[in-house]
Amino acid sequence: METLFWTSAIVIAYVYAGYPLLMRIRAALAAAPTRRCFAEGRWPSISIVVAARNERARLPGRIENLLTIRYGGPREIIVVSDGSSDGTADALARFGDRIRFIELSPGGKPQALNAGVAAATGEIVVFADARQRFGEDALPALVSAFTSPDVGGATGELVLDCEYGQTRSTVGDGMGAYWKYEKWLRRQESRVRTVLGATGAIYALRRSLWQPLPADTLLDDVLAPMRAVLAGWRIVFVEEARAFDRTAPDTAAEARRKRRTLAGNYQILAQEPRLILPVANPVWLEYMSHKVGRLVVPWALLGLLLASIVLAGRSWPYALALGLQAVFYVLAAVGAWLDARERRAAGGLDGGLRVSFGKEMR
Repeated sequence: METLFWTSAIVIAYVYAGYPLLMRIRAALAAAPTRRCFAEGRWPSISIVVAARNERARLPGRIENLLTIRYGGPREIIVVSDGSSDGTADALARFGDRIRFIELSPGGKPQALNAGVAAATGEIVVFADARQRFGEDALPALVSAFTSPDVGGATGELVLDCEYGQTRSTVGDGMGAYWKYEKWLRRQESRVRTVLGATGAIYALRRSLWQPLPADTLLDDVLAPMRAVLAGWRIVFVEEARAFDRTAPDTAAEARRKRRTLAGNYQILAQEPRLILPVANPVWLEYMSHKVGRLVVPWALLGLLLASIVLAGRSWPYALALGLQAVFYVLAAVGAWLDARERRAAGGLDGGLRVSFGKEMR
């Protein structure tokens, strides 16, 4: 049991503290990134692909946002409707030939993305969602990353309202802290070599690197970039390219997001088993530490708890470890209860208004 206790503790400490510290040291030793832009009239053509289902209410505003953002080269906007039944085509009719509209029978987001990229003509494909909004410099900042010939993709920064105190809730406070930590880690990974995936709300890929997604893909914004990494390209983090969004509304939505993310990361290992081979994956250490390590942590937490229960009566360090874990889990339960109470109160005030958020953060 002592072996289980210390192995579990070391795994948890390494994934959330040791690995980030290692990346911080490596990033400090790496050469400072050079900021470059394309010359006037030399900006590559881009295709912005938006996959959506029943987003009639959001899409017109989203298209206006994408049309008004300045960009120095040719652009096209492709909206792919994945079996929408809410009159999406009618809502977008006013944009005329300023967008390309593709209507499909229901098949899922991977099918819609495959169709959008197949129809794209731009050198760079920018992926966007119906819900978020891009900052005014998002497109030039994101595309500027491709001035480096070894960059195959770029991901921007997703800014949540909870990060700056715009919303106050149990979920928002926790997500704000976690998301800041996650973005800090992405900066270090990008500085060293490459990030491990992208933010689905705002990322770009060279069109020549796109490989059609399997129909059941859960995390397109991890699978597509990691395929480029396996081919020897870099995926960089561009924090000046910003998309803005709201936090998941409650613990239930956040739990669904986490389950989907975990399932998606397991799925990617089955889709691309080369990722766990050091000879095939140029960022094997980073991938095993960041992605696979996060899959191992829940099991390590369980092992730590079981070992602590058994060992608590033997010496005070194990008893202390058990007590700290008990406090942690009690606080988590209290937080969930407070969130549920807040949701019930809000439901009573707004007449049961329900808002759904589907985008994942990885």
